[in-house]
Amino acid sequence: MKYFPHTQEDIEQMLQVAGLKSMDDLYGEIPAQLLFDREFDLPEAMSEVEIRKFIDALGKKNCRLACFAGAGVEDHYSPSIIAPIISRGEFLTAYTPYQPEISQGTLQYIFEYQSMICELTGMDVTNASMYDGCTATAEAMMMAVAAAKKRNKVLMSATVNPKVKKVVETYASYNGAVIEIVAEKDGVTDLADLEAKLAGDDVAGVILAQPNFYGIIEDYSGVAEMCHAKKSLMIMNANPSALAVLKTPAEWGADIACGDGQSLGIPMNYGGPYVGYLACTNALVRKLPGRIVGATTDVDGKRAFVLTLQAREQHIRREKANSNICSNQSLMALYVTIYMSLMGHKGLKEVNKLSYAGAHYLAEQLVATGKCSMAFDKPFLNEFAVKTTVCPKTIQAALREKGILGGVRIADDTLLICVTEQRTKEEMDLFVETVKNL
Repeated sequence: MKYFPHTQEDIEQMLQVAGLKSMDDLYGEIPAQLLFDREFDLPEAMSEVEIRKFIDALGKKNCRLACFAGAGVEDHYSPSIIAPIISRGEFLTAYTPYQPEISQGTLQYIFEYQSMICELTGMDVTNASMYDGCTATAEAMMMAVAAAKKRNKVLMSATVNPKVKKVVETYASYNGAVIEIVAEKDGVTDLADLEAKLAGDDVAGVILAQPNFYGIIEDYSGVAEMCHAKKSLMIMNANPSALAVLKTPAEWGADIACGDGQSLGIPMNYGGPYVGYLACTNALVRKLPGRIVGATTDVDGKRAFVLTLQAREQHIRREKANSNICSNQSLMALYVTIYMSLMGHKGLKEVNKLSYAGAHYLAEQLVATGKCSMAFDKPFLNEFAVKTTVCPKTIQAALREKGILGGVRIADDTLLICVTEQRTKEEMDLFVETVKNL
């Protein structure tokens, strides 16, 4: 393997130190039935023209569907200018900006990202981004436990996205935290159950969603006061795009805001890469994992940017660090920063206005078919759940034949449907007509 730098002598030395006789011994613990034991079916070498034709033929096997699926990933418009900007070499290959004198560009766009996330959430401070919304929420959970010191229980609403719940529970299981689920009632958090679970005075934090997994906009009036009275932190997992038109986590009284930035123009892209955001009040800034970029002035009095509060970071504190997210070099944070700067306040509001109008139109038309009914009588923005008299799998299969990805099946008789500004009236009418004819 001419691209590998290791000589045979290097390999022999490594094997000797590891107490192994051959490279095959490295895989000795892997069951034989899991090992690839045949030749790779690779095509012969091709010219550039032949390769392009080959890849193009593969691409044509894909069936592009109009996406009405949501459940944490939404099909939003992405301005065409973003891709060429983030494809520049200095962004794709950037390493950790430890040396501010040669990293001003990277530091500045991270600072702009932080500023925009703080504006959307209303929080005091945010870090330089996380891997995704699930891990951001898990880190928020750990922040609450760290801040509480002697408390390790965190409550999480049943209306939080199941994917997020699973990641939070996984993090908790390896970090000595205990997750307890707050019941849902009619599609929203059961506040009576929340109050009862807070009564034990042993809760470090409470995780809530806005909008929740069913697309419902929950009313959290008085919840922050309920949490704070028991010295618990309120954590809100919120869709950042929706925050352009909804009350911010800060307005609800949340201590920590977190979530996935995919709704800020990042293509669905088969599940990633996405970007998580994590923001908090000033009181919790020392518990915030990851990097924070701050603005200062250089020796000449000119504005400059630096990493701040670095004593929290793993390159200094190592095993005592709050978290380890250094391999996230903020490329996707740059993506959503460009998106937010292009869309502005007006554009983000227009995105939500169009999505809201489309979702409510589709919901009304589906109910009118007699084949669907609203699963919950609650306010929603651009995502809603419907109960169906026809098997959801049958509906989805019929819609696929029409070129439509027809929502996400969340129960044997329930579909979760998402509408964004990308969906047209023609697509929605075809969706309705297909269901009507089943």
